[in-house]
Amino acid sequence: MPRLSIFRSNVNIYAQLIDDEAGKTIFGASTRSIVKKGEKMTKTIEAEVIGKAVAEFAKNSGIKNAVLDRGSYRYHGRVRAVAESARAAGLKI
Repeated sequence: MPRLSIFRSNVNIYAQLIDDEAGKTIFGASTRSIVKKGEKMTKTIEAEVIGKAVAEFAKNSGIKNAVLDRGSYRYHGRVRAVAESARAAGLKI
């Protein structure tokens, strides 16, 4: 089962699907790669977009389940927005 790892900086948020058995990153998304520079969004909405992108990739790749790795971050705010939007898009965490 892959791991959904979330990293949060002051400006951006990053999410990766990681296969620990193979030691490889399956997919990675961040606000730097997904969200356009001129778009005006709150950081929480940007995090929701990242969660949806990860879940869509997982669905297209045949991945149905993942384990949430939030690191040392509390489960609220942007970290929660990524997880909840990934769940809403069909990824079981």
